[in-house]
Amino acid sequence: MIPIIPVSDFNTLNQHAPTMGSYTKTGLKNSPPLSLYIHIPWCVKKCPYCDFNSHESRAEIPEKRYVAALIADLEQSVPRVYGRKIRSIFFGGGTPSLFNPESIAEILSAVNMLTPLEYAAEVTLEANPGTVDTAHFAGYKEAGVNRVSLGIQSFNADALKALGRIHDDKQAIAAAELALATFEHVNLDVMYGLPNQSLASALADAKQAMALNPEHLSFYHLTLEPNTPFYRTPPSLPSDDTSAEMQEKIESLLAENHYLHYETSAFCKPKSQARHNLNYWLFGDYLGIGAGAHSKLSYHDQITREARYKHPKAFMENAEAGNAVDQTTLITQADLGFEFMMNALRLTEGFNTDLFQERTGLPLITIAKQLQVAESKGLIRRDNQTIKPTLLGQRFLNDLLAIFL
Repeated sequence: MIPIIPVSDFNTLNQHAPTMGSYTKTGLKNSPPLSLYIHIPWCVKKCPYCDFNSHESRAEIPEKRYVAALIADLEQSVPRVYGRKIRSIFFGGGTPSLFNPESIAEILSAVNMLTPLEYAAEVTLEANPGTVDTAHFAGYKEAGVNRVSLGIQSFNADALKALGRIHDDKQAIAAAELALATFEHVNLDVMYGLPNQSLASALADAKQAMALNPEHLSFYHLTLEPNTPFYRTPPSLPSDDTSAEMQEKIESLLAENHYLHYETSAFCKPKSQARHNLNYWLFGDYLGIGAGAHSKLSYHDQITREARYKHPKAFMENAEAGNAVDQTTLITQADLGFEFMMNALRLTEGFNTDLFQERTGLPLITIAKQLQVAESKGLIRRDNQTIKPTLLGQRFLNDLLAIFL
């Protein structure tokens, strides 16, 4: 049973926030946009570079129980977002396309019953080329999914083997074509800087991705994350200079083909930005449900983060017991500036200066010294209306963000 809380606006919602004390200088006057993230933690095979909360499906996936736990998690979360409309929904993983369309439909039906959605809300589902077919895509669309993000990673058979992917080059193209024939909105994820990859091979992947003509493309540099097989036993990777050349050539190639480079790793055709991810980058709010999912929720005088129980079994047990949330923490005033800039400075066109106070409750002057240092080093450009990273700032984003720590 969902408790009904008499909350009609953002300010009164604060009385239901975690009681950790207020800390913002001015307080938040309006609620940020709200997105919903839904985590599906299982995959067919754990890739050696992946550090996400994903688990190989060595036994039968408890799909029905997990769906029920997700819905219970959402029911328990409603009081903290009561009355706020959801702008976008994102099924991430793991491999959400391992779940049947009926399960996705049941989850989305519960979301529609429990929370108000914005008109034409973006609903994205991540899919693995090795786990989809015509019937699954048609079923996801009927369930309410209107955007698919396909984890291609490469169109090169040898590169896919080196990455431990379960699909080959032919399946990559077939899955992309099927997604594009089924959904109006499609993103293709592609990686570069792969084991033993040449510049020519990286550019061939980019050309093949553009030839398919999706509205959105994501190009990520392979990184060796701690607690992964690749980190423990690093493969032979291209040099830093070669990887940098790959990045520059791919960006130039995409620009020539009318893809807007609007975020560090994201490119799109006009008016086709990923609304869900854009909300993250503009320091909007998000409710995360599912094993290990994270939330960022803003109240009148504080901003909190939540983390769900990480292991699927622990998550299901705790969601069933009435408390899926493992940890709740307050984002301190000292951390707010960095957290905002860590997201907003990924946008190549930057952000409106008023947005900082709107989303943090703090005046921009609280980071004035850091902004001056970043500008003096040629890493940002600013005026009275906008703050944006320079090309140098984009290339050395970690150095730029370190200024705000």
